[in-house]
Amino acid sequence: MAGLMRSAAAAILLFSMTSFGFAANKVIIILDASGSMWAQIDGKPKLEIARESLRTVLQSVPADDEIGFMAYGHRTKGSCDDIELIVPPQAGSASAISAAADSMKFLGKTPLTAAVKQAAEALKYTEDKATVVLITDGLETCGGDPCALGRELKQSGVDFTADVVGFGLTADEGKQIACLAENTGGKYIQASDEKALQEALVETVATPAPAPAPAPEPAPAPAPEPAKPEFNFTPSMVMAEDGDPITDGNAWEIYKAAADGSRGDQVTTEYGVLKTNLEPGDYIVVGRDDEARSEQKIKIEAGKTYSPLFTLNAGTLVIHPHASQGSEISGEARVDSAYPGGSTTHYGDTKATLPAGEQKVTVQIGAGTVTETVQLAAGQTVEKDIVVGVGHAVLNAYYTAGGDKADNSGIGFEIVKAKKKIDGSRESVEHSYGPDSKFWLPPDDYVALTTLDLAVVEQPFSIKAGDNQDVKVALDAGVLAMSAPGAYSIEVLSSKKDIEGKRKSLGLSYGDSWQQTIPAGDYVVVRHMSAEGQEKETPVTIKAGERAEITVQ
Repeated sequence: MAGLMRSAAAAILLFSMTSFGFAANKVIIILDASGSMWAQIDGKPKLEIARESLRTVLQSVPADDEIGFMAYGHRTKGSCDDIELIVPPQAGSASAISAAADSMKFLGKTPLTAAVKQAAEALKYTEDKATVVLITDGLETCGGDPCALGRELKQSGVDFTADVVGFGLTADEGKQIACLAENTGGKYIQASDEKALQEALVETVATPAPAPAPAPEPAPAPAPEPAKPEFNFTPSMVMAEDGDPITDGNAWEIYKAAADGSRGDQVTTEYGVLKTNLEPGDYIVVGRDDEARSEQKIKIEAGKTYSPLFTLNAGTLVIHPHASQGSEISGEARVDSAYPGGSTTHYGDTKATLPAGEQKVTVQIGAGTVTETVQLAAGQTVEKDIVVGVGHAVLNAYYTAGGDKADNSGIGFEIVKAKKKIDGSRESVEHSYGPDSKFWLPPDDYVALTTLDLAVVEQPFSIKAGDNQDVKVALDAGVLAMSAPGAYSIEVLSSKKDIEGKRKSLGLSYGDSWQQTIPAGDYVVVRHMSAEGQEKETPVTIKAGERAEITVQ
């Protein structure tokens, strides 16, 4: 069903493009990149369905159609100003739009009204015929009025149309934005489920755009002029000399060259295959793919064309991290790659384009770390499994051995090396809080220092690579609930006095009530009525795994 929905969604967009009049018009596609696009339809995120639909549709768009691409909510959370025209309307923009959609994040709000307004202005809708196609899975969240905007654009535009695809909206939600399309003479397509998609497909197939009126007989054509190239700047990019051109996932940054030869104002950023026209002048052009990049100074002169080759001198490094030999690829691994001139960090299964040379790869899983050096040649792909060699331990505390689990978020687990240093201390390895605390540890002997209120227990254990251990710590403790009406503070003391006749203070809390987990044994609870004195004490015995409640009057 998910496959059918993706195909149907792509077909709807394709037919809507043709039916809505993409041919012979400049068009800007606006994609909702808000955080709600992570929601799923038939087990697949809507953002993935939208990306695949765009890619499929754009492959069928005629090469001379001028298509632009705008998005909102793709760079900043909580911002109503996060709107960007990523690909200006131009012919041959399909791969650039696909690459931009594939690389963007989905995390912001939904300023759809402002986005449509900006797209209309970018198309010079008051001077030329213009079409905007909005793909949204949510309603306006930034105070805009899409209905009023539709009327305004239709009244002031030469021939402006807004078509809206409600992706995953309910019927009631769709009514709130359908007016944007209706008020401009456009169409609203509900694409919320399989049935709605099928109906939308029937509608677009059965109601094609009217054929244009026959053109009048042309006047006699003048003598043809010599053909001029469509673009004056068409660079290409390769990983290594004599390598295949990179056409997907790459980017181009174009800057004006400052007087001192450094980068000046940014002109544009394009993705995929670049075909464009640059005004005469001096430029700095950067071609990049992931962490690899190549930079050239380009001087554009009127009437000339330029097709420079950018060689990244890079390769592809694929790292599969494993906790132990024979284990699955670890999604918890951190993979740091230090390459000539920089470094980068990935998590889990890693694939990166990096400058050629020596790669220092460090994989960390929990407290385990391993570093390997990999030689990467230009144009080469190196795939490598790296085993960290750690075991897994899950720690829980119990009031008594075989008794109730201490399901308390205040439980603290600190893992230290079992072997003491010369000064008697132990090396701390990792720590965590709460039940079911998980640790990845290199093979060694350890001690789990477990703390819950006044109870502190040391539990030794050992780990081997590939282990999956369930470490249970017996606190041999109970819970003491203390009440002292009107008290300034409550204090717990040991029951036995030392040689000087003093009792050891185990803990103190201000107020007239207090509850603590405490090791089994005999204690004295003291009520302090003021900071200076007026004490009253009551003895209490705590049994492991039991609760004791006392009131000190």
